[in-house]
Amino acid sequence: MHISARNDYAVQAMLAIAALPDSSVTTRELATMQNIPATYLSSILSDLRRAGLLKSRSGTDGGYGLARPAGQISIGDIMRAVSGELASIRSRPPHTISYHGAATHLPALWRAVHAATSELLDNTTLDDLLDSRERATGGP
Repeated sequence: MHISARNDYAVQAMLAIAALPDSSVTTRELATMQNIPATYLSSILSDLRRAGLLKSRSGTDGGYGLARPAGQISIGDIMRAVSGELASIRSRPPHTISYHGAATHLPALWRAVHAATSELLDNTTLDDLLDSRERATGGP
């Protein structure tokens, strides 16, 4: 599985926002906190807002916050919001691939990889990752 910079940045941004649940975070603050190019991040945040994962507020005290609790936002939700399908084979969904000859059964493997990946990403929430961080460091 290839994890694009876009997916990686989106998850990083969402974790940073989730770690500050009672405040709004600006694009510039997120870019600085996570070392993400601000111009690239702004497009990602727009996709996350359109997908209903973020809410935004304008003004001097504006910024982004989670649209729902961190325990209800999976990593799969985030990745789909910014990239669409979680896995593809030559830019096609795994269920559309077929092969001939000795490779006839290979699509079943690709579908199994896709299913396992989807299950892991859909069952891992922002809260899960933040809780893991707290367990590893002994605090927030």
